[in-house]
Amino acid sequence: MSPRTTFLSRLFGLYCILAALSMFVRGRATTLDIVTALVHDQPVMFFVGVVTLFGGLAMVLVHNVWSGGALPVVVTILGWITLLKGVLFLFLSPAATVGFFLGGLRYGQLFYLYAAISFVVGAYLTYAAFRSSSR
Repeated sequence: MSPRTTFLSRLFGLYCILAALSMFVRGRATTLDIVTALVHDQPVMFFVGVVTLFGGLAMVLVHNVWSGGALPVVVTILGWITLLKGVLFLFLSPAATVGFFLGGLRYGQLFYLYAAISFVVGAYLTYAAFRSSSR
């Protein structure tokens, strides 16, 4: 396994675990208040879009690997998702952003499912990355 895959798996994995734990600790109501305030603040969303786009581009440019097992492919998919998310943050109007992220993805109704998916993906990435480098 390449050192890039290992590093990015650890990075994304630990990030996903910590983000999910934060969601669980803060709870649905508090996290929804934060996300709702965020998507309604156009300058902040622009900044978040630029940072997310930068991160997604970096991921895709250094790790666009579609073979070699599940781990590299999952890392590549997460890179493309991050890139797409950054583009959406930058180019969607505030109303469209609210409609898509809070309405279309049903973030409020599926909050704990999203947190659980983030935790499981993070646990897989972290475990697989640390396990593979110890061989």
